[in-house]
Amino acid sequence: MNRSARILVLGEALIDVFPDREIIGGAPFNVARNLAALGASPLLVSRVGAGPAGELVLGQMRELGMPVHGVQRDREHLTGRVRVSLENGQPKYFIEPDAAWDWLDAESAVASVRAARPALAYFGTLAQRSVTSREAVRASLAASPALRLLDLNLRGIDDEREVARASLELADVLKLNEEEMAALAGWFVPDLRENEAAVAAALMAAFRLQRIVVTRGADGWSCYEAGSRRVMEGPSPKVVVVDAVGAGDAFAAVLLLGEMRGWSLESTLVRAAEFAARVCTLHGAFDPASGIYAEALERWAQ
Repeated sequence: MNRSARILVLGEALIDVFPDREIIGGAPFNVARNLAALGASPLLVSRVGAGPAGELVLGQMRELGMPVHGVQRDREHLTGRVRVSLENGQPKYFIEPDAAWDWLDAESAVASVRAARPALAYFGTLAQRSVTSREAVRASLAASPALRLLDLNLRGIDDEREVARASLELADVLKLNEEEMAALAGWFVPDLRENEAAVAAALMAAFRLQRIVVTRGADGWSCYEAGSRRVMEGPSPKVVVVDAVGAGDAFAAVLLLGEMRGWSLESTLVRAAEFAARVCTLHGAFDPASGIYAEALERWAQ
């Protein structure tokens, strides 16, 4: 069977627990289902528990037409859970330990990646919080020549600095928010921390990155490219924010989509910011009943 997929998404699928509800989440899963809703067919490589929460993840994937053969089932560990609170519209997280994704099996993951033959790969740092999952993520990336987008996603895991360092060494493109950019500056180039452009240039040189994209929430975004003084910046469209959960994931999804569709970098970044802003009008990171996905595709087709 030909199971080729242009985009590989590696990492956690989990349950976000809000004060008033529980919904499916996880940055990689958010990226994958945004891609699916925007017309792509990403391969998600993840691991969920064998119980009802895992079936919720798989059920939504099937509803969106996503392949599920990359998602492993774990009979000993539960699907991950994250307790989410909102402070001034910004999410705060408590991530429960020892989840199914921490036990991602490398051999199965690599087999899924090789069958998919992706052109693009997305990964983050949270999915690497355990030694087992870290080895599986890195083995999966090594099994493909795909262009690699690292979405840093710092969440205070053990050995986070070294996980970040190793991930940067594996990446081609880095996407992160301004707080994460400040963290990298403090870790790796503290003498330059007051100058973001200098930090970006130093990180790209040290880790051989092609590009760094920094998101700033309501204050827009910046993009730095290696070997060039070219810097692009843009605003975030003004919207009535319901919550900001998943906005960064939406931005990352459009970065991948633009690369896959062959859009210009500037168009991709503008569209990513627009779509991320629209996601801020939703409750949670994704709503399959919302019209924002069809509206985005219609605008981009013009």
